[in-house]
Amino acid sequence: MLWRGRRQSDNVEDERSDTGGSGGFGGGSPGQFRIPIGGRTGGGSSIFIVILVVLAGWYFGFDPSQILGGGDSGGQITDDSGSEGGGAGAPASDEMKQFVSTVLAETEDTWKGIFQANGLTYEDPKLVLFSSQIRSACGFASAAAGPFYCPGDHKVYLDMTFFQQLDQQFGASGEFARAYVIAHEVGHHVQNLTGILPKFNNMRQGMSEADANHMSMQVELQADCFAGVWAHYTAQKGILEQGDIESALNAAKQIGDDTLQKKMQGYVVPESFNHGTSQQRQTWLARGYKSGKLSDCDTFNNPI
Repeated sequence: MLWRGRRQSDNVEDERSDTGGSGGFGGGSPGQFRIPIGGRTGGGSSIFIVILVVLAGWYFGFDPSQILGGGDSGGQITDDSGSEGGGAGAPASDEMKQFVSTVLAETEDTWKGIFQANGLTYEDPKLVLFSSQIRSACGFASAAAGPFYCPGDHKVYLDMTFFQQLDQQFGASGEFARAYVIAHEVGHHVQNLTGILPKFNNMRQGMSEADANHMSMQVELQADCFAGVWAHYTAQKGILEQGDIESALNAAKQIGDDTLQKKMQGYVVPESFNHGTSQQRQTWLARGYKSGKLSDCDTFNNPI
């Protein structure tokens, strides 16, 4: 991924020197939407039209390629802001933080273009770097939980040691595998802004565990598809290198529910799946990447 020298986001909060505090939050909250790194993960549900209504008027049938176009200028809504990497507000010097800040900036540019095309304002999420443990509006979390998005404070939380784990433990190496992880969590932010996550959190309170797990899969797979849409326009800018998409697809495979459960406990429990199988995650990521159309990310009306 040709990321060096590109704009870096100033929406990265570095809390790595902070232990995250103690007490008050218990073991975390079901409001967190995270990359799974263990055997069993949180909840989801059956198909409900109300979620689709949230997106009416701008989501389904809209082709962002008409607005973002191709080439290096596609989606670069904020390039004239003067906030370039290396300036007064540039991130600290360590390279991985610069990488994360650049990927976040690329997601900002793409999603701002899509939102503005429909007369909407995209609110940039914050990305919080932490070590070991952190407090969020969704509760107290440790690095062992993996990266997550908290709808309560519109922030993505990331302990960058997860990238080492992704490479060494799960066999998902490559810069674009890491970029996919960030883009997936930003996909949850898009869902939050459009009302999908609030609806889901309200609806799952009265659901059975099986129904909640199913809807959670729909939400997670849509975030994978949104990550693919972002990758589509990133490729048009000439940023991607040979093997980048394959790297992201491999990452999606390695963090599928079935693959993780088999690796962690030696067997799978399909009824507990709530992020999607390896095949499903790869399919939806590839679907978003191939078309670049949000209308192709309708996980709620398509079989999963």
